[in-house]
Amino acid sequence: MSLTVRALGGEEIAAALGDLADLRIAVFAAWPYLYDGDRDYEARYLAEYAAAPDAVLVAAFDDGRIVGAATAAPMRHQKDAFRAPFEARGIATDALFYFGESVLLPQYRGHGVGHAFFDHREAAAMRAGATAACFAAVIRPEDHPERPEGHRPLDAFWQGRGYAPIDGLVTELAWKEHGAADETAKPMQYWIKRWG
Repeated sequence: MSLTVRALGGEEIAAALGDLADLRIAVFAAWPYLYDGDRDYEARYLAEYAAAPDAVLVAAFDDGRIVGAATAAPMRHQKDAFRAPFEARGIATDALFYFGESVLLPQYRGHGVGHAFFDHREAAAMRAGATAACFAAVIRPEDHPERPEGHRPLDAFWQGRGYAPIDGLVTELAWKEHGAADETAKPMQYWIKRWG
């Protein structure tokens, strides 16, 4: 294993979107997202993300192959559903950076890639003038039938990075789960870190 992690820019982002779509479909198929991936949806979603000014894509490579990726972009360029919970509480989004997915193939976990993803995205947020960064994590009930035995949520990792959940700041996103006929809305808890 020869892992390197770096932020991509310009045409590199467009060239990596297909790999990112594949990673999202593969990684999010597992708990807690259980996502039944759709290549057409991925193409639309990722094209919209890539068009946002100051968007960043951080990629993890193993001998030149992308095995993980993380995204971020200014909150003002995100969907209304992402911004609305902040705006409803009077929290300005102009200086807020939104961290999208952070996906890594299972065999590469535990080697510091998650920290590198956050380091690169936080640096990009600061360069863009953001004073805080946030992300949303799916909320699943403790008794969900698909919860793996012994599952440990990432809360301790996020808290160690300086992030904290914002009490009551929840949005909803819809996606289709494996075995479901249609998309259903899932609650997503916002976490935030401020530095400015």
